[in-house]
Amino acid sequence: MGGITFDKTLPLTNSSLTIPQLGFGVYLSPADVCKASCLTALNVGYRHIDTAQFYANEAQVGQALKESGLNRSDVFITTKILSASGSVDKSYQKCLDSIRKIDDREDGYVDLFLIHSPNAGSKARKEMWLALEKLLEQGKAKSIGVSNFGVRHINELKSFATTWPPPVNQIELHPWCQQRSIVSYCEKNNIVIEAYSPLVRNYKANDPTLVSLAKKHDKTTAQILIRYSLQKGWVPLPKSDSPEYIKQNADVFDFELDGDDMKTLDDLDQGDAGAIVQAVSND
Repeated sequence: MGGITFDKTLPLTNSSLTIPQLGFGVYLSPADVCKASCLTALNVGYRHIDTAQFYANEAQVGQALKESGLNRSDVFITTKILSASGSVDKSYQKCLDSIRKIDDREDGYVDLFLIHSPNAGSKARKEMWLALEKLLEQGKAKSIGVSNFGVRHINELKSFATTWPPPVNQIELHPWCQQRSIVSYCEKNNIVIEAYSPLVRNYKANDPTLVSLAKKHDKTTAQILIRYSLQKGWVPLPKSDSPEYIKQNADVFDFELDGDDMKTLDDLDQGDAGAIVQAVSND
């Protein structure tokens, strides 16, 4: 099936790490259910969980990791910093707080720490990146990257980053918002592309084109969207708090979208207008 399996990983540039291609998102997963959802995901076979300071559920992800019985090294955990704290040291401490919530061992770490958004401005971006580099140097983050960054934001890093390019850029991606300029840029620079909102928050579940492909392959519309993202070479991060859907969303390795299917989905692109969260700014 195109060489895509549940345990497929992608290499991260400037790092010895690889990242599992299918991840599990926990955005808007309430604290009282997030741990159970993560445990379900880990039991199903997910080995990649994506959280953030803004989500207010890092501690629950950490609890699930601890209760899963899995080795820490077997699960790839990502979190993100959204806002700078006023100095590199203060932002660094803010990030350490996140890491303690997720992995409270003395040598605890996260696998990937991202700047959540470029929207706070160039000064804040620099502060947060330098704080992440400090985490990287001390082994508290195994890799660092960005989210919602356009071409100009990634190029800006060159002026102060110790290592460039960032190994990961997490952006909104699905058939209606394909962000082709930044995707092409990332591919040329060996930056892994993570796809958030790959299921379009179920807004397109009744789209006739999507429904017809689901019927063709005897799959759910969500499974079609996840498979599309995987075949694009992206790292989709589907989110659900339903045990049934968590399992279904991982059942995407026994079929393949053919060339015509992929073109049909490609042709749904609406550019920036198709974004439900945020299209990046490239200029």
